[in-house]
Amino acid sequence: MNLYLTLTSPYGRIARIVRIQKKLEKLISLEVVKTRLKNSPYYNINPSGRVPAMSLKDGSIIEDSRLICWYMDHLDENPSLHPNSKDICLEHMRLESTARSMLDGTSLIWREIKYRSISERSMKIMEHEYKRAYRLADLFEKEINNPILSGELNMAQIILTCVLHGPQNEYINFDWQEGRPNLQKWLKNIESLQWAEETQPKL
Repeated sequence: MNLYLTLTSPYGRIARIVRIQKKLEKLISLEVVKTRLKNSPYYNINPSGRVPAMSLKDGSIIEDSRLICWYMDHLDENPSLHPNSKDICLEHMRLESTARSMLDGTSLIWREIKYRSISERSMKIMEHEYKRAYRLADLFEKEINNPILSGELNMAQIILTCVLHGPQNEYINFDWQEGRPNLQKWLKNIESLQWAEETQPKL
């Protein structure tokens, strides 16, 4: 099986982290691809051109980090990153979805800056996403001691890490640290983990 991604994609980073945590490096090969090219060979593998994508043993392709991570976590029939209990599941999915919403917004800003000239950028959309990101940073500042965010590693934590950690925030001028000591402390603990350093985006 192959995991296709770019080293700049935060969604690819999520999948890379799960691959490491589940110790799937020997079972699932990592293949860095190029997207946004007119005739990228990757389009023959995944016509949508999106990353991450993954080829399964039967040759079929799945895409979307949520599905790929679910699949990898369940390969050993002992999922550790997705909850099983009904009550815990709802709370976990609430926090995971909120972190993903934050990631979607900051990723949109990143794409506007990276792929569009200043005259082509939608400042209105960027301003909207900046405001959303700061509101959600305030929310996580209050909720970061929630047992789901402060306990054993799970998808909510992984996604929030991919929002807050790495050079992309400096690139887009997203200064979430100011006035949020709880989030800063949480991320400092995450930064000490080897996978956080190994999977940083290559901008």
